[in-house]
Amino acid sequence: MRNVERYPVEGPNALWQMYRTVSRFKAVRNFIFIQLSRYCPSLPVKNWIYRRILGMKVGRHTSFALMVMVDVFFPERIEIGDNSIIGYNTTILTHEYLIREYRLGHVRIGSGVMVGANTTILPGVTIGDGAIIAAGSIVHKDVEPYSFVGGNPIKVIRAPDREEA
Repeated sequence: MRNVERYPVEGPNALWQMYRTVSRFKAVRNFIFIQLSRYCPSLPVKNWIYRRILGMKVGRHTSFALMVMVDVFFPERIEIGDNSIIGYNTTILTHEYLIREYRLGHVRIGSGVMVGANTTILPGVTIGDGAIIAAGSIVHKDVEPYSFVGGNPIKVIRAPDREEA
């Protein structure tokens, strides 16, 4: 199960009320810098933007491929360990706006993790060290360290060996 905080809303759906949860200034500023990083060819510059402007915790030598989309409203809830790769066009979300509530959750991605292209990571999940996420996956629950998962929703393709775990 994902580890999310739930906040009920009354009236129109939660997305109509988003600026009660995050300032317009923060949303616009984050959007501009996220768009710059999506197209930036320099990995050190991308990581600088993620760390210094968006407040993410990004480990050493972590690589974000072209077009990665991190959460616009709460990027500071994203933590990624050392030497991980986030594949092309991956989306990392830390919020969900639903009809009668919105949810927030931290996303923790360990060290040495490989996230394949076009993957969506939902709020409140932890991906363990050394895990591999197949391209096109929807990560809707925690992933054990050193496991290989994939699909929509994810299923374990290869469980970690005892030596790896």
